[in-house]
Amino acid sequence: MITTSGISLRYGARPLFEDVNIKFTPGNCYGLIGGNGSGKSTFLKILSGEIEANTGEVIIPSTMRLSVLKQDHFEFDEFTVIQTVLKGHSHLYAIMEEKDEIYGKPDFSEADGLRVAELEGEFAELNGWEAEAEAATLLNGLGVSEELHDKKMQELNGSEKVKVLLAQALFGHPDILLMDEPTNHLDIASIAWLEDFLSDLDSTVIVVSHDRHFLNQVCTHIADIDYGKIQLYVGNYDFWMESSQLALQQAKDANKKAEAKIKELQEFIQRFSANASKSKQATSRKRQLDKITVEDIKPSSRRLPWINFKPEREAGVNILTVQNLTHSIDGQTLLNDLNLVVSKGDKIALVGAEEQAKTALLQILMGEMEADSGEFTWGLTTNRAYFPKENAAFFDSDLNLVDWMRQYSTNQEESYVRGFLGRMLFSGEESQKKARVLSGGERVRCMFARMMLSGANVLLLDQPTNHLDLEAITALNNGLMAFPGTIFLISHDHQLLQTVANRIIEITPDGIIDKLMSYDEYLEHSQSK
Repeated sequence: MITTSGISLRYGARPLFEDVNIKFTPGNCYGLIGGNGSGKSTFLKILSGEIEANTGEVIIPSTMRLSVLKQDHFEFDEFTVIQTVLKGHSHLYAIMEEKDEIYGKPDFSEADGLRVAELEGEFAELNGWEAEAEAATLLNGLGVSEELHDKKMQELNGSEKVKVLLAQALFGHPDILLMDEPTNHLDIASIAWLEDFLSDLDSTVIVVSHDRHFLNQVCTHIADIDYGKIQLYVGNYDFWMESSQLALQQAKDANKKAEAKIKELQEFIQRFSANASKSKQATSRKRQLDKITVEDIKPSSRRLPWINFKPEREAGVNILTVQNLTHSIDGQTLLNDLNLVVSKGDKIALVGAEEQAKTALLQILMGEMEADSGEFTWGLTTNRAYFPKENAAFFDSDLNLVDWMRQYSTNQEESYVRGFLGRMLFSGEESQKKARVLSGGERVRCMFARMMLSGANVLLLDQPTNHLDLEAITALNNGLMAFPGTIFLISHDHQLLQTVANRIIEITPDGIIDKLMSYDEYLEHSQSK
């Protein structure tokens, strides 16, 4: 259990949290949500003790062990993978180190014998004999192969390090587990494993995530940050969405009734207050009027971009033909004799374990990379827009956003360009920002505006939800569902794939597996093999 009492935090004159009193109890998983800048990660840091609040306190029973998903990918570079996981239980790891130090002494004293006996007893109580096996199980479950377990962390790539740090946080059955974006850089199989693991955990879990399917699978409660307050809701993310919208609508309906009643009473009082025979009734109405209140309903501080990809023209039946496409990088075959016919209305999810292969296919189709062999032909009526995984090069510019957007617009009118920026939440002074100073999420929104300006009837998107908050992801999801053209989509967002795609193409070392089905049907089909 972890409790906050009167937590407040200010940055200068800006309050981030005000008098937060909340209790997180064992056996529950809390999804901490809120718009960009609402303080989700900061609140986790307050709970872990990394940041100190201006007022209030965090109360954690002394008998409970807190574990935090580390964000520094270089902190453990000098340790092996197994050692890094074991360090997730700092007390157990300290015992193991002290034991090794004593056993390694050339002169073993009586005092050493007593101390090591004490350590061995505590080691056994903490299930130390099973520690390395448990660490290996966690690593295997997250897709970190056994040949990496004894390598140093500095030898691993970024994705592998993320998985090891996640295994470290999960190790040793912590009483309280704090995780900020645990599904980042995880593949679908690893996310599914983590969902199952957390569902069986009886600890107190608090997680920040932009993965809606993940929140729906693991969360028993939602902790919503809005206007510096944190409101607890029972249920998963979808239930929170429905219940919060219902509560807002009910409050609005109640206010409408109250306003109508106020108007009725005021009209009666105005008509009959000077009428002697009606004066008592008018006085009674005044008393009723004084008792009626209209609630001050604050709209959410969240802002949703408006994403609408509207093709300038309808594409013909033939969208794309790919013949015998093969491509290798550094001796590794990514695409092996790929043949593909894409027709009008296909919304394709590109899946598979090899991320580089999926990205390479989109890059080849967009002319950014040449295949080793084979060919492809786009239909004459197609017009393509591309969202690349890496977009930093587009923003290496001192142009403000209005002028940056003008580069991609046939209509150079400032009001026209500003309209697209406004839909992406860049209005007023925001539209005068320099392109090179934008955050990751702001750059993604600008790339969407660029795609919207293109009027394309074929969209190719490589990990478009990276850096986005839940509101922007929802807006993107709605925009892609409504898009009438053809889509190629690479994403780890389960809900996005399930609601958008009608065709799944899995890229394997031997070729492709092509299925006309939903993403959930594809997963069910794959698991039944």
